[in-house]
Amino acid sequence: MLGKLKIPIIILLTAVISSALTLTLIEPKSMTTASSDEKFEKLFSTYETIKKEYYQDTNDTKLVDGAINGMVESLDDPYSDYMNQKEAKSFDDNISSSFEGIGAEVQEIDGKIMIVSPIKGSPAEKAGLKPRDKILKVDNKSIEGMSVNEAVMLIRGEKGSTVDLVVERDGSGQMDFTITRDTIPLETVYFEVEDNVGKIQITKFSESTAEELKKAVEELESKNVKGLVLDLRQNPGGLMDQAILMSDMFVPKGKTIMQVENKDGSKEVYKAENDPITDLPSVVVVDKGTASAAEIMAAALYQSARIPVVGEKTFGKGTIQTAQTFNDSSSVKFTIAKWLTPNGEWIHEKGFKPQVKASLPEFASLPYLDPKKGMKPGDSGEEVKTAQKMLNALGYKEMKEEGFFDESTKSQVKAFQADHKLSASGELNEETIIKLMEALQKMIAENDVQIEKAIEVLKK
Repeated sequence: MLGKLKIPIIILLTAVISSALTLTLIEPKSMTTASSDEKFEKLFSTYETIKKEYYQDTNDTKLVDGAINGMVESLDDPYSDYMNQKEAKSFDDNISSSFEGIGAEVQEIDGKIMIVSPIKGSPAEKAGLKPRDKILKVDNKSIEGMSVNEAVMLIRGEKGSTVDLVVERDGSGQMDFTITRDTIPLETVYFEVEDNVGKIQITKFSESTAEELKKAVEELESKNVKGLVLDLRQNPGGLMDQAILMSDMFVPKGKTIMQVENKDGSKEVYKAENDPITDLPSVVVVDKGTASAAEIMAAALYQSARIPVVGEKTFGKGTIQTAQTFNDSSSVKFTIAKWLTPNGEWIHEKGFKPQVKASLPEFASLPYLDPKKGMKPGDSGEEVKTAQKMLNALGYKEMKEEGFFDESTKSQVKAFQADHKLSASGELNEETIIKLMEALQKMIAENDVQIEKAIEVLKK
């Protein structure tokens, strides 16, 4: 291998391809060398037979790509994949440049493309996509059985263009989304002061995240905050080296940050090399959208620095991937190792459990309502029931949540419209639905029980 490898702990290719990776160039073996091995006789015999006997002309590139795809798919590993030139370029472009898309990390599970986490401020988040939503269709085309890369190429697109998604959500069934693509911001660290506590939200682990975090901590210390809340919710991960650097800022020098278990069972132990950059008391907040590199940091800070973790059980991504780039610029990425917590736990498909449980209220998980699909008295269905739950959560309670748009529902809609200076028609038109979802999101943000619990723990 040439050069220094930066390993992406989460290689969950995204609808915006937002996980970064510095590719290590590996010279591919020539076909002559490979064909001399008996193991490849059947492969090359098939290739030659198709070239000579198939009734139509064949494309050499497609045949070779198909063979590589088949080998990678036989691994039955959602984190290993083959990328053609176009896909590899899209992936590589996002190491250091901005990109356009919907802003959602995805992975393939059992032939379905599943949302790991929407990115903060992205169109996907604003539209209401949630972790573990399964994408069934893109622009009315089924993507069942597609690789992550194939699905991503359909979902991505230029800023301002729209994409229609059909997703399946546990407990809610199928849901339709129309999302306008946008430029996904490069910033990965956001911070503010609340109640004399510094809140730092880390949205992913890219090349600049460690430096962004360091600056955020320094800025908050200059404001004389009494503690820090590190918000890793909805963070799908990214580069392992960033997770190590960021954990090193809080874990005492010499303490273990993580372990890597190789194929042969040998282990590499990564330890903190520096003293912590701050002595402020800290708390970490996680949820089911916290994955991979974000899980590394959460586990390291708890097990090696005794920093409490608050929230919900994390996603559970415990493998490491790298990539091999070929001379034609195509690339194959594959899993090379497991990563373990400082205590030697492998959290893959199990997740990391917070020490203090805290969940957002039920209304925070209500499905998205398509503003273009209005509702009026006499309508019924899950969309009506969802609207009723939203109104109820906002204090308009004089109706049953049974999914039927009756007179009491109409009355509550009119009350909501009057309070928000909308035309009081009593129908859930596009303007009203948009305002309804905005009001709910504002209430969720203003009543963030997980952050409140974290601050409570911090002050004990």
